[in-house]
Amino acid sequence: MGIKKRTKVSAQFSMSSLTDIIFLLLIFFMLTSTLVAPNALNLKLPSNSRTPATSSQRIDDVSINRSGNYYFNNKRRTLEDLDLDLQRLARSSKPTMTITPERGTPTEYVVAVMDIAMRYQINAVLATEKD
Repeated sequence: MGIKKRTKVSAQFSMSSLTDIIFLLLIFFMLTSTLVAPNALNLKLPSNSRTPATSSQRIDDVSINRSGNYYFNNKRRTLEDLDLDLQRLARSSKPTMTITPERGTPTEYVVAVMDIAMRYQINAVLATEKD
């Protein structure tokens, strides 16, 4: 009686097809990432300057406290009233304002003001404290 020996199965794995797939995915993500336009807010952060900037232009201030109360030039406003105030401000030439959140203010309150400023094309500077 003839007994056949079993052939051993090779435990090797070919990596060449896997590297081709990874290379194609890399090219795909590189090409699609350049097509994505970020929907960012036009926000100018304050920077250090050696010469002080002198301007005769009035800069309005929007303060926000931790509980979500808004203050436009130290007058308490609701978000709807603030929207109307900033709409009036946008009618002036080159409107500029600062956004001053209190330490610990939730980000959603700050973003709501930044969104209004972006809608009316107001130059907004986020004024924060150092930690």
